[in-house]
This record gives sequence, structure tokens and C-alpha cells, in this order.
Amino acid sequence: MRTRLARRVSWSPEPEPTAPTWRPWWAGGLTVLLAVLHLLVVHAQTAEVLDRVLAVAAGDVILLSDVRAARDLGLVPDGGAPDPDRAVLTALIDRALMLDEVDRYATGEALEADVERALDEVRTRVGSPSALTTVLARIGLSERQLRETLRQNLRIRAYLAQRFSGDTRERTQAAIGEWVLGLRRRADIVDVYKPAPR
Repeated sequence: MRTRLARRVSWSPEPEPTAPTWRPWWAGGLTVLLAVLHLLVVHAQTAEVLDRVLAVAAGDVILLSDVRAARDLGLVPDGGAPDPDRAVLTALIDRALMLDEVDRYATGEALEADVERALDEVRTRVGSPSALTTVLARIGLSERQLRETLRQNLRIRAYLAQRFSGDTRERTQAAIGEWVLGLRRRADIVDVYKPAPR
């Protein structure tokens, strides 16, 4: 006869052990990687472009930050163009081609007093020495780099004055324009600028 205890505790066979499901060692990491990539793609679509290559002329890489720096410092006027970045980029491409030509013919260096005068003009355009410091910090340029840019501009100006001396300003500018077009035809220029969507 069975006791009550025996009825309550009935014997059941142990469950069959199930075989563990096999997963590769990297499966968990792959899920995490896909999630991170998704976040990066979503972030990249909403992120602001900080810098990018716009052109290469005479071996010089011209970045978006170079265009912004030239415009912010008033080194290259945009002339009220509908696309100011395009206008400044075109001027920087021409500058790179002219500087390459100036370097080829080894014109003299600009005097330090002339560089200082050019720097004072930039300070005046920007507003004050402290404003210039602020602008330089924002665009990531040191005063030494700005001085070198101004020195190069002065060398180009001296070369143009020596090579092109017309009887009127208009004829001189026309001759320089023709010369720059010739430089553009002979040069390897890669221009990848695309205007920002509006």
C-alpha cells in the first residue's frame, strides 16, 4: 500500500539534456558592431562638414578651411558673387598657379616691413588685433602662417608688377588675366567643388 508521501512525490525521469546551441565567438560582437555602424551612419548624415578637399592646383591642396580663412581675413574678395565659396576657390586656384610660376623664377623675398604693413591691413579689415586673434583661432591659423601667406602674396604682386606693366590698369589686368588662363591650360587642376545644397 502506498503512503501519502509516496503519492505526492512521484518519480519523474530527469529531462534529457539539450545540446547547447552553437554560436561563433564573434556573433555577439557582430551585433554590437552593426549597432555602432548604424549610429555612425545616422550621425554622419546629420554632422556638419568641418573640412574637405575642394581642389588641387600646382600640387597645392586647397581645403574648404582655406577658402573660409581667405574670405574671413579678407585676403580674397568674393566680389559679391552668388556663390562666394566658388569665387574664393577660383582665386585660390589662380594664386596657387601664380605662386608656382613665381617660385620657378625665384623672385626675391618680400621685406619684413612690407609683410608687417600687409598684416596691419588685415588687422584693420578684421577690426582690431584682438579680433584678428579670435578669427585666427577660429579658423585654426597661426600668425606665423598668416605672415607666410602675406609674404607669398607680396612676392606674387612684385612678380606681376615686374612682368606686366601696361599703360593703363585695364590693359595690365587684361594681360594678367590672359596669362592666368594660359597657366590654367597648362596646369593639372583637380577641382571637386560642389556648392552646398540650399
